[in-house]
Amino acid sequence: MFRDREEAGRLLAAALVKRRLSDPIVVALPRGGVPVAVEVARALHAPLDLLLVRKIGAPGQPELAVAAVAESTPPSVVVDEETLGWSGADREYVAREAQEQIREIERRRCVYLRGAPRLPLADHTVVLVDDGLATGTTVRAALQAIRRQHPSRVVLAVPVGSAQTVWQLSGVVDELVCLLQPEFFGGVGDHYADFHQVSDAEVIALLDAAQLVQGTAGSERHPHPAG
Repeated sequence: MFRDREEAGRLLAAALVKRRLSDPIVVALPRGGVPVAVEVARALHAPLDLLLVRKIGAPGQPELAVAAVAESTPPSVVVDEETLGWSGADREYVAREAQEQIREIERRRCVYLRGAPRLPLADHTVVLVDDGLATGTTVRAALQAIRRQHPSRVVLAVPVGSAQTVWQLSGVVDELVCLLQPEFFGGVGDHYADFHQVSDAEVIALLDAAQLVQGTAGSERHPHPAG
C-alpha cells in the first residue's frame, strides 16, 4: 500500500529513471494523476502537461463508465461496448453526454492552465501518468488523443493497476510500467492509505509549486523542466 499519491509518484519515478527515456514529456490525467505526475516529471527533469479526460457514466450510475472523452482535435471518444450494451444507454446517449463533458474539459483547462495551449507531443517520448488503472476506459481515450499527435513513443506509467487491464493496455503502448498488480483488485483507492479526492485548488497549487504553469492566458507556453 502507498502512503499517498506523492509517495507513489516518487516510487514510480525511480522505476522510470532507470529506463533512461529519450526526450520525455510527462502527461498527467487530472485530477488524481497530477500529484503522481509532478513527482515523475521532477525526477525525469521533464516538462509536464495535462490531458483532460472525462468519464461518461451510465444512466443513473454516474460512476459506471460506458465511455470516456479526451481533449483532442476532434475530441477522442472511446466506448466500452460491453458496459454500454447492458447499461441501457446507446450511442445517442454517449454523443449527448460527450458534449457536456467537453464543456467541462474546456472549463478545467482554463482553470488549471489559464488558457495555455497544450504542449506539442510530436517526436517526443510521452509518459502518460495516472494514480492507477481500474477498467482503463479513460486511459484508452487519453492514449487515442496522444497517438493523434504522433509521439515517438508512448509509455503508460501507474503505481497500481488491475492485472487484466494492465495486460489489455500493454498491447496498445510501447511500454507499460505498473508497480503493483495485486491478485485481488477491488479498486485503485484500496492501495492508498490516503486517497482523498483531489480538488481543483490542489491541482492548481501543485502546478504552481512545481513552476509548471508558464505565462498567462493567450501567451505562448514553452515546456520547462519540473523542479
